[in-house]
Amino acid sequence: MTQINLLQGVLPVLHTPLLDNGTIDVPTLEREIDWVFQTKADGVVVAMVSEVLRLGYHARKELAGYVCPAVKGRGYTVISVGAESIREAIDFATHAEALGATAVMAIPPISVSLNGQKTADYFAAIARSVSIPLIVQDASSYVGAAIDLGVYLRLLEEFGAARIFFKPEASPLGPNLSKLRDATSGKARIFEGSGGINLVDCYRRGIVGTIPGTDLLDGVVALWHALSSGNEKRIYELSLPISAITALQLQAGLDGFLAIEKYLMQKRGLFNNTLRVEPFGWELDRETADEVDRLFDLMQKAIHQ
Repeated sequence: MTQINLLQGVLPVLHTPLLDNGTIDVPTLEREIDWVFQTKADGVVVAMVSEVLRLGYHARKELAGYVCPAVKGRGYTVISVGAESIREAIDFATHAEALGATAVMAIPPISVSLNGQKTADYFAAIARSVSIPLIVQDASSYVGAAIDLGVYLRLLEEFGAARIFFKPEASPLGPNLSKLRDATSGKARIFEGSGGINLVDCYRRGIVGTIPGTDLLDGVVALWHALSSGNEKRIYELSLPISAITALQLQAGLDGFLAIEKYLMQKRGLFNNTLRVEPFGWELDRETADEVDRLFDLMQKAIHQ
């Protein structure tokens, strides 16, 4: 298998289970990873909804150290390495490669506003520090500002399609994705990362994969297969409840995703609790949870019919 054929399909972002003392619940994390591969996903990702921005330096490294060996060669392992300094991002990246990660992913720094040149320099430094691919994540749907198209083009020209992948998230997602596709004559290998709400539209624009949360993974895997087979009826039976749940998550930003995702992981029996890294700014209320339950039931019926 050549490098350019790596990284495709459904790569869910793991949610980080916590113990009462705030440390990582390793047995539950391993159970989550086993379930990911039982659900026929193509790999796992540690990223934003893994709470990497809140875990801190040491816990981020611990999480990567638990995840990489737990995959056991069953699929791809992607570790988020974005940081506020190039030095720390490189530290995370080389650590991930040493652990056996398939690829790294990075968002830009969020504490400073960088121009296109500085943004490109940041990503290029990370890419040069490792021999594995880098997924360039926009992340402006959560934090920071959108990445300029010129940054993507420079990185692709310097490193090639085997080393640089893209996860654009700036709105409007579909048209921006098409601009990147067309500007690179289809060479850019692009992942969708909207939680599933834009998956159908983005699939039709030529993505190579999707990076959803693990909470809706069985639905997203079924939807990916429906898209691959062109089953239009099944596509919309699955995408509508997935999109509706994602819309509820989006209303409270990153905290909305984290709260509802961990609620669903507990509902599935995969997590023992819904603990998140504190502080956070939004709590799941009962009426929102009731709507999530109704939509989740619709998704399950669509999966199994």
